[in-house]
Amino acid sequence: MSKYTSFPEPNDDHNPFQDPSVTQHSSNTDYPTLDLYNPFDTRAPGPPPPYEATPPSAPPPAQTPPIRTTPTEPRNYGSYGTQSAVNATTAELLRKQEELERKAKELERRERELDSHARSTGSSRQNNWPPLPSFCPVGPCFYQDINVEINQRFQRIVTIMYYFWMFSAGTLIFNLISCLALFCVDVQNGVGLGLAILWLVLFTPCSFVCWYRPVYKAFRSDSSFNFFAFFFIFFAQVVLYVIMTIGIPGWGFSGWIVGLYALKKQVAVGVIMLLNAVLFTAQAAMGVVMLKKVHSLYRQTGASFQKAQAEFATEVFSNQAVRQAAANATTSAAQGAFTGAR
Repeated sequence: MSKYTSFPEPNDDHNPFQDPSVTQHSSNTDYPTLDLYNPFDTRAPGPPPPYEATPPSAPPPAQTPPIRTTPTEPRNYGSYGTQSAVNATTAELLRKQEELERKAKELERRERELDSHARSTGSSRQNNWPPLPSFCPVGPCFYQDINVEINQRFQRIVTIMYYFWMFSAGTLIFNLISCLALFCVDVQNGVGLGLAILWLVLFTPCSFVCWYRPVYKAFRSDSSFNFFAFFFIFFAQVVLYVIMTIGIPGWGFSGWIVGLYALKKQVAVGVIMLLNAVLFTAQAAMGVVMLKKVHSLYRQTGASFQKAQAEFATEVFSNQAVRQAAANATTSAAQGAFTGAR
């Protein structure tokens, strides 16, 4: 038996890895390694395929580091609902900005109009109140334009005072109707009906001239004198409103006392007069509230009693009629003194 088929002797120092067949196979690179060759694969008969070295794999591409966002860049951390709320808020802010710009343009237009009126010389504004038809023989007596003449800060209070005057005039008209209804069921109330007519004819124009025009001119030119004139006259007007609310019989006011009396005469007439008493009550309450509001705004304008005195003196001495009367009085006094001296 040859050396390759017989077992070595026990004392023979034989290295199996030094076998020529093993070394020959190890030195031959035409055969693949054992992990690539499958001897049980029947699809490829014959010797194993030659060994092909696996090419080295390409290195992985370098990853670009993420770009860090700056604090000024917008970030969307919210949901769809949050984004919708942000859009709605932005739209609301844009709408308010447009409204403010429109008001600023309107204010500039009014200022230009006021400046043009102030610079115009020799031409006076055409009166526009009361708004009478063209065929009326009597024309308007006053010029009134709240949007032009009154500062935007005080336009609301002046407008409310104008509507309050209109409400007072309407209450007096309704008072006349109530007294007429009472006169129809009680002919002894003729005095009250006559006084109701007198109050309507007297108080409607006098209230406009005596307390509405002063408050209008006070806010128009920041006049302390007109403020004090308004406070004095309007306080008396509020006291008169309280008397109207009470309804003293025979005074021509359809207040609570007269209304309860008419309710005993006839229910329909009594209801009308009690409704008029409610209007008088609301009128008195509104008068007190408006007096307080005007006084609070008066304290913010910087007006004072000393300014009112100075304005009064200026108005008196600048009046041509007053100066002429004073000159005549001085001349007469001088002539009398000279005659007495002779």
